[in-house]
Amino acid sequence: MLDPSLDGATITIPGEVFRLLVDVLNHMKDGHPLTILPTQAELTTQQASDILGVSRPYLVKLLDEGKIPSRKVGVYRRVLAVDVLRYKQITDQLRQQVLDELVKEAQDLGMGY
Repeated sequence: MLDPSLDGATITIPGEVFRLLVDVLNHMKDGHPLTILPTQAELTTQQASDILGVSRPYLVKLLDEGKIPSRKVGVYRRVLAVDVLRYKQITDQLRQQVLDELVKEAQDLGMGY
């Protein structure tokens, strides 16, 4: 909600914050979905699985295997956003490495890639 008392006010923000806002606006302009949340936020298993783009049962399997830390609150599990994002970054990097290797092999074999 905008504060009407700030109408016409000038606000100084750090360059890093400005660049972040520009990046966010560019993603929105391009139609990319965004979620902004504190890294220490606790997520439900459904929220975490949505961020990773996997099913909730698959996420629970990852939690059971200890691949992503979690804790129980009563009968429910909670996962820190920072841990979900760390896991996503690692799996994204591994996926990219495998794709790069496949492209290199295809090029070495003259498959037109």
